[in-house]
Amino acid sequence: MSAYSNHDAGSNWIVKYKLYHIPIWLLYNYLWWVVQSGNPLQTTTAAFFSPYAVKFSFYVIFQALAVYFNLYFLIPRFLEKGKFAQYVIYLFLTILCAASIIVTGYYLTPIIAGKTFEDLFGGPSNFWRIFIGNSLPATLASSTLAMSIKLAKNWIRTQRRQQLLEKEKLETELNYLRYQFNPHFLFNTINSIFFLIHKNPDMASSSLAKFSDLLRYQLYECNDKQIPLGNEITYMENFIELEKLRQNENIETSLQVNRKETEHMAIAPFILVTFVENAFKHVSKHTDRANWIRIKLKAEQQQLYFTVSNSTSHHASTDVMHYGGIGLKNVQRRLDLIYHGQYDLDIQSTNNSFEVRLRLDLSEALLLQPIQKTA
Repeated sequence: MSAYSNHDAGSNWIVKYKLYHIPIWLLYNYLWWVVQSGNPLQTTTAAFFSPYAVKFSFYVIFQALAVYFNLYFLIPRFLEKGKFAQYVIYLFLTILCAASIIVTGYYLTPIIAGKTFEDLFGGPSNFWRIFIGNSLPATLASSTLAMSIKLAKNWIRTQRRQQLLEKEKLETELNYLRYQFNPHFLFNTINSIFFLIHKNPDMASSSLAKFSDLLRYQLYECNDKQIPLGNEITYMENFIELEKLRQNENIETSLQVNRKETEHMAIAPFILVTFVENAFKHVSKHTDRANWIRIKLKAEQQQLYFTVSNSTSHHASTDVMHYGGIGLKNVQRRLDLIYHGQYDLDIQSTNNSFEVRLRLDLSEALLLQPIQKTA
């Protein structure tokens, strides 16, 4: 077991620091020299078994450094954030610096070999001739090739993720039709409103309006990938009111919502209400003490903080982890697909309570323009 763990740790270290790229860089520069010389045997001798290996190593090392600096710093920091002018400037400077340093390898080679520049390279030293004729084209070629591979991989990854999202959307829609539009929910809610018509007509009218808004939201207003956060909050409030009416049990429900800074935010539909639905489904049914559900939501700048907790009975603690109709794993998978790297989900379960804490990063790409209300 110890040997296996050490081997696994070593493999992770190699992958983390891209050490497996070293043979690729050696092969790439070797082929580049073969194309220039036209003689593979001569190139092999020159690159690995002669003083020219110093120059060769400068090409390998500093082209690789320029490429990785571009891929893992410049592209995420500037290109992916839309700062195109800054990206082009910094990329241009990076290529110039790398190509200039590579030229110094030409001057270092004679020093190490104990020969003159003319003896090794067949002519007088000329920085700009080497820079323009050799190091700059080679650095441009390696940077262009690496960036093309990187962008192609990102495009393929995006396409695969988009396909998973479309598949997940279809599965989610079917699951919500199955579990939200179930006869138990519909008939109990309608019956509760029916009995209120004679007992409390005003309350029955208000409940019917909430029920209508809830159905309209599920059928028509949540078909987009992103919807206004305020719409999701309103749906959640209507859902809570109807659940309180439908269950008609000893459940203390508290809802604290801070709508500040939510007007321009967007969220994927049915992200929040899934946790609320689970709380009502698995809340305790004690007769000797209070049963409770507490919901808190606040938004600060681009961060959304959402907490749902409910009382549970001891025997139901295991069932809670299955997370209602669509399952805890499906909820987390949907968050991973839509908000990959932009959320934190913390779930705590005890013998008498269940709590979910969700932090969502609603980035600028998910912000909506102010909605124009029509008369």
